[in-house]
Amino acid sequence: MNLLERYIALVLSWNRRINLTGVRTADEAARVLVLDAMACLAFLPEGGTLVDLGSGAGTPGVPIAVARAGMRVLLVEASRKRAAFLELLLRDLAIGNADVLHARAEALGRTPVHRERYDAVVARAVAGLPVLAEYALPLLRVGGIAVFPKGGIAEEEEASAGRALALLGGVAAVHTAPLSIESRIIVVQKIARTPEAYPRRPGVPARRPL
Repeated sequence: MNLLERYIALVLSWNRRINLTGVRTADEAARVLVLDAMACLAFLPEGGTLVDLGSGAGTPGVPIAVARAGMRVLLVEASRKRAAFLELLLRDLAIGNADVLHARAEALGRTPVHRERYDAVVARAVAGLPVLAEYALPLLRVGGIAVFPKGGIAEEEEASAGRALALLGGVAAVHTAPLSIESRIIVVQKIARTPEAYPRRPGVPARRPL
């Protein structure tokens, strides 16, 4: 059993005890947890630092860490139980280039040690693009990239996020996922520094999207 197969097995086993993901079978887990994450690789740098926001069951951050040994990955999770699972997961799989942080994205983006420090940000099924932009762009250095796997509503989300992206210093484009012509990936490039006012207080971006 390879590392990603062991990852899927651990997620499915722990999913019976804590709510990690809606997937229930190994085939579904391979598609949702691994293939969607692998689709991000075409848009990510070979190395550097990456944050996975709302990592949950570890996707897309864990498969990316496995595929990109030269990249440093931070799995950020607001749920204490899920964060504890992620720590166990990294130990069991002996993944040495990833760490877990129990935190909210809004708080992270206002912390000097994390603000505008990362080369890349990823997130899956966390929020719509206006909210994701406020979570992600404060963490990215200028020139960094955010990659968000999306379904058929990617174009609609991109269109809704124009104001947020302009305020936060990003530009977005929608791409067809390399592994599926039916899936879309939103790629956001950080082109200017994010104003100090963002991100707003925890909970505010989701309640009042830009």
